[in-house]
Amino acid sequence: MGDIQQLDLKSIAVNSTKQVFQTMLSMPIDVAASASESTISGSRVVGSVGFAGDVMGSIYIHVPGSFAKEMAAAMLGMEPDEIEDDDEVNDVIGEVSNMIGGDLKSRLCDAGFPCQLSIPNITRGTDFQIDTIGWVRHERIGFKKDNQGIVVDVYVKSVA
Repeated sequence: MGDIQQLDLKSIAVNSTKQVFQTMLSMPIDVAASASESTISGSRVVGSVGFAGDVMGSIYIHVPGSFAKEMAAAMLGMEPDEIEDDDEVNDVIGEVSNMIGGDLKSRLCDAGFPCQLSIPNITRGTDFQIDTIGWVRHERIGFKKDNQGIVVDVYVKSVA
């Protein structure tokens, strides 16, 4: 088994996120100079998946509420004003987090850390914080699409 400290989590998360946005949403995104440049204020939607096995962790994808609707429209081949309710948006954000998390899970397994992926979870709101404790590694990466900020958080620890 490898060392969790040796994994380049940031590169994995950057490449996975950019690929998912490009291929599934036809939305090229840029990495921000720092995650703080991608601060999200107001309404936001957070998609997350967890993984457990020889390594445990989670990945969170934070997007502004209005941009989440644009993402849903892009994936569904619709216009944003055609999206009628939050269920469609939640499904798309869940699927995006599942694809990014699935790629990370595959990379972890390839590195000698077999694990399984959880189902996606969606959190919505305007004033909340996601607290995590006890993780050995944390990477926070900011992305930009036009004037929209996207933040991806990755948390992992080895349990074997």
